[in-house]
Amino acid sequence: MTLAIVLAADPAAGHLTEPGRPAGEPLTERLAAQWRRAGADDVRIAADLTELADLVAAATGPVLVSGADLVAHTAVLKHLATSPVGPTVALVLTDPPAPGQATVREERGQVVEVDAVDATGVFGGALRVGAADLPALADAARRAAGAAPDAPDARLNDPASAPGVGETDGGPRNAVDRLVADLAARGTLIFAQRVRLLVAHRVGDEAQRAAAEAAVSAVDEDRAELKLSVKERDDFFTTFFVSTWSPYVTKAAARIGIGPTGVTMVSVAFAVAAAVLFGVGGRPALVAGAVLLYLGFVLDCVDGQLARYTRHFSAWGGWLDTMADRFKEYVVYAGLGFGATHAGFRYGWALALAAMTLQTVRHMTDTWYGALHDEAARRPKVVTAEAGGIGGKLNAASTRVQADTGSVSYWLKRTVVFPIGERWALIAIAAALFGPLVALVAVLVWGTLAFAYTGGLRTLRARWMRVPVMATVDAGLHRDDGLLARTLPTTRRPLLLAVLGALGAAGTLVWALLAVHGGGDLPVFVPVLALVLLLGAAQASRAPHDGSLDWLVPAALRAAEYLFAIAVGVAGRAPAWLIFGYVLVLTLHHYDLTARLEKRQSAPPLHAATLGWPGRSLLLAIGLIAGYASIALATLGAYLLVVFVASVVLAWVVLPARARGGVRSPG
Repeated sequence: MTLAIVLAADPAAGHLTEPGRPAGEPLTERLAAQWRRAGADDVRIAADLTELADLVAAATGPVLVSGADLVAHTAVLKHLATSPVGPTVALVLTDPPAPGQATVREERGQVVEVDAVDATGVFGGALRVGAADLPALADAARRAAGAAPDAPDARLNDPASAPGVGETDGGPRNAVDRLVADLAARGTLIFAQRVRLLVAHRVGDEAQRAAAEAAVSAVDEDRAELKLSVKERDDFFTTFFVSTWSPYVTKAAARIGIGPTGVTMVSVAFAVAAAVLFGVGGRPALVAGAVLLYLGFVLDCVDGQLARYTRHFSAWGGWLDTMADRFKEYVVYAGLGFGATHAGFRYGWALALAAMTLQTVRHMTDTWYGALHDEAARRPKVVTAEAGGIGGKLNAASTRVQADTGSVSYWLKRTVVFPIGERWALIAIAAALFGPLVALVAVLVWGTLAFAYTGGLRTLRARWMRVPVMATVDAGLHRDDGLLARTLPTTRRPLLLAVLGALGAAGTLVWALLAVHGGGDLPVFVPVLALVLLLGAAQASRAPHDGSLDWLVPAALRAAEYLFAIAVGVAGRAPAWLIFGYVLVLTLHHYDLTARLEKRQSAPPLHAATLGWPGRSLLLAIGLIAGYASIALATLGAYLLVVFVASVVLAWVVLPARARGGVRSPG
């Protein structure tokens, strides 16, 4: 249950009135009614911070808090209440701060400092606090109550309520601003909810209230919400060739009652149909496949736009969107690989495998570099000797380019990294005009260049940031080590060992390709040596991952496992489609882990049953040495697929149903 509290302790609560209402009627009633329309289950008006603390202490779900000086569209409050970015979210405005209002500095969507010298906005007087942060909110309210101007003695021995939390340079701080300042001082992770296209202002007198009301009335709320369903910043192809008309599809889907999950499923069907047509070959089929692929990508954008427009967010929906995107892309690679092979090119499936492996490893670096940036944003800025070095200069240059939206350099930077829109556009155009083989080669060439570009720049910037992101998460879980790794002795240098494992697997694959091409067999000592290197990488499972480049470890381990599995398949002369299928199952398992990291979900219910990458590699090596590589790939792949499906059902159907006391499918 969601509780909304309007705090009537600020001066605005006593003298701002509603138009057409009796003089002296407080604005708090209007805000309370708006919170109800925004979806709050229970709405209370708290006379002071002490009463607010008591209400928060009794709450069991998220709590919405606002001051009494906020004039805004109801949609602004609804967006705050339903924001999917994090459990605790604060409204941030661009208005100049008034006396008593807290300024904030935000980075990567996080409020990293309150009352910063280099503030990027002003606190909007409203916040949503997640259930895990409610004890901190209740304590902050009690501390702030003691920091009130009429109770100065209560602050003398209370660092959290020292000046800067209870006061500002302009005088006593507003009550709700004290709360957000105290939460930030405690290190609470607070995300920023910016207001775009809609209107929200904090007002201090009747003239400001009248101006704010006029601004609210001048904006069509529904039209603004439809525009807001489109990402503020997207990639070039998506911005100019999809988002220009996809909102109309979003509006139609909302009217007929199709949910985001339904749109995702239709998008998957379009991508599968495109893959089939690419496999069939022939100019009409290739052109039709390209059109379906484009329409599937449009629907891929629409599902997110529909979720934002209808405010129907869920952990299940976010997870499904991530998993469906990868499945669609890799099914298309399979169709292209089959089509290229069917057209007479011997290594069509090999190209498809290379594209899938490359893209997955790229995504792993994207995920962990994003986590690195988030961790860096939350940490105090430390000036080092390298602050003016190449890493610092690259960071400053990137910030300038990102701020110059619409410039040529901005669009080049967003395009050169080869995002999903550009990938799907390239596949569609190349397949329609030149065929599956050219499409795969184009994806590999651009993808490799993009990987080299982003990998090099990110490595330099990461060394400059010096943030050990892997030290802040469950490294064993996200390395996907399994039981075998935990039984091995521990050694340090996780990145070096992971890279050596990847190089050993790559060397084994090259040797296997040369041996098979020459009509011979792979010597037994080669996969054994590669397995030794892999198990050496596993020995770093329990070692500290506190290096500035250890965010690269998961990607290096993914590359090592995939390359070793492909080498086993090649050396054992397994069918190419079987090798592709096995690696596809592995990617689904690993994307499950990264999607859960991004959505702040716990480990999959059956994660231990997946054996870990060292255990899987060991089983494949045994199968190869015994002469049953194909059987090992097929059996282990089928087993992992069953575990993956069972884990999904448990995580998103069975366990939530038990928690609700009934059975119902996610949606």
